[in-house]
Amino acid sequence: MPHADIIAATRIWLEKAVIGLNLCPFAKSVYVKDQIRIVVSDAPHMDAFLETLDAELQLLADTDPAITDTTLLIHPTLFADFLLFNDFLEHAEAAPIDLGLDGVLQVASFHPQFCFADTDPNDPSNLTNRAPYPTLHLIREASIAKAVESFPNPEAIFERNIEVVNALGHAGWAALGIPSAVPPT
Repeated sequence: MPHADIIAATRIWLEKAVIGLNLCPFAKSVYVKDQIRIVVSDAPHMDAFLETLDAELQLLADTDPAITDTTLLIHPTLFADFLLFNDFLEHAEAAPIDLGLDGVLQVASFHPQFCFADTDPNDPSNLTNRAPYPTLHLIREASIAKAVESFPNPEAIFERNIEVVNALGHAGWAALGIPSAVPPT
C-alpha cells in the first residue's frame, strides 16, 4: 500500500476517533497546527525498524516543538500480529533511555488488534488503543506535562475513554469508517 494511503488512513483515525471522540484531549491542538509528524517505515526486519525508531526519536528531540510536537511511526506490515508487536514494545520503550532521552521522550503504542491484559479481544474497551496500523507514538514529556497542567483531572481520561468506546461498541466504531489493513479481533 502506498505511504500516502497509510497516512490518509491514520489521519482519518486521528480525526474521527482520537480527536472526534476526544480520546486524547491534547491531540486536537497539535493536529490543527500541523505539528504531528506521520512516518511510514518499510524496514525489512525489527532491527532495521529499531534504527528507524532511533532516528525518529533523535529527530523529534532535535526539532522545535512548534514545528513537530509529536511523531507517529507506522509499520504497516512488520507487526501484523499483536502479540509480536506487544513483545517488541519492550525494545521500543527502552529506545529513548538508550539514546539518553529518558525524561525527554516516551513511546506509546497502538495496534489494530490491541488487547488489554486480561480482557477478551472483542471487549470494546480495546478500541481505545486501536489504530489502522501498528503505530508507535513518540511523545515529548514536556508536552505531556504542559497538557496535564491544563486538564483538571488527567487520570479520568482513561476511564472516560473506556466509557465512550463501550457506549459506541463495535458497530459504532465501524460506523466511524476507520480503515484497517490488519483485521481487528
